[in-house]
Amino acid sequence: MNLYLHVPFCATRCSYCDFYTRTNLRLMERYHAALLKELELRAPEAADETVEHIYLGGGTPSLLSIKQLEAIFEAIRRHYDLLPGGEITLEANPDDISPAYAEALGRLPINRVSMGVQSFDEGELRLLGRRHSRAQALRAVELLRSVGLDNLSLDLIYGLPAQTLEGWRSSLMQMLEIAPPHLSAYHLIYEEGTPMMRALRQGRVQEVSEEASLSFFELLIDETSRAGYEHYEISNFARPGCYARLNTGYWLGSKYIGLGPSAHSYDGLRRSHNVASTTLYALALEEGRRAHEVETLTPEDKLHEYLLTRLRTMWGIDLEAMAEQFSAKEVESLLDRSRGHLERGTLTLEGGRLRLSPSGVFVSDGVIADLF
Repeated sequence: MNLYLHVPFCATRCSYCDFYTRTNLRLMERYHAALLKELELRAPEAADETVEHIYLGGGTPSLLSIKQLEAIFEAIRRHYDLLPGGEITLEANPDDISPAYAEALGRLPINRVSMGVQSFDEGELRLLGRRHSRAQALRAVELLRSVGLDNLSLDLIYGLPAQTLEGWRSSLMQMLEIAPPHLSAYHLIYEEGTPMMRALRQGRVQEVSEEASLSFFELLIDETSRAGYEHYEISNFARPGCYARLNTGYWLGSKYIGLGPSAHSYDGLRRSHNVASTTLYALALEEGRRAHEVETLTPEDKLHEYLLTRLRTMWGIDLEAMAEQFSAKEVESLLDRSRGHLERGTLTLEGGRLRLSPSGVFVSDGVIADLF
């Protein structure tokens, strides 16, 4: 079992983000007190489990003070059985990483930091509404490494309005020069309700063409492979053995408890999610209860999630394991639905595993949809 803690605060809101976040930092103390209560309240859910990995995501967890982080880890230590050597990740914004903050992080149980760099181009950073500069991103990496936090994951976004192949190459090559153990690269998605979507509808920005998107993706695949990274999930690349452990658990069906406003949980049979309101989240916990909704998964739900998550990874679907978990009939049905993509080369079948091919990864949404 794993723990995910959602920290729903940002100093400013990025133009492309549709996650549940708030820029009203006055609620931070109330949220923090509620989170500590939720950690205690939900400990019985893990009574017969060992917690392997912990992830503090957001939002911007690096807005939490060291004192607040210390209290969170003390609550986890007190209420949960932890597996020694598990991965403990903190998401951070580069401009939060001061020398003093980095040094203090190095004394905490945190052993991995994930930073949303997104671009090394100043103009693109402004377009995205990021609050750091290229120099601050490079300095943050330096500071974290200086205190022994060299297990880093860095994010990039590509397919930005007016982005050129050379512009994308510049950011990507700077990333590969830094050489983090893990990197994530996401194509920009225009999400409803975001400033980026409003700009698109008002004609102030234009989407890149499908041809440009493909060229960006091919460059990403070629250069990361040349640099020794494994493309182990649609948007994720790692040095051998440096896969994001908690996220890999998501894709391979591990149980997890999600804490904080809007956080999702999975116990193997049901999914639940906390209310997407910091105020209502805190109010409920102050009253000794949890504000959440529960969904019991149907056999069809479980099958669809199995296909969706496994196919996102380089391991694909182990057909023998699928037959054991579902049935041989479901495997036969899957292979029948896969036939067209196997013939077109967007899926491969080798060693009893069904996988997306390199060309299939680029059109993965359509391929996976055809298998449902």
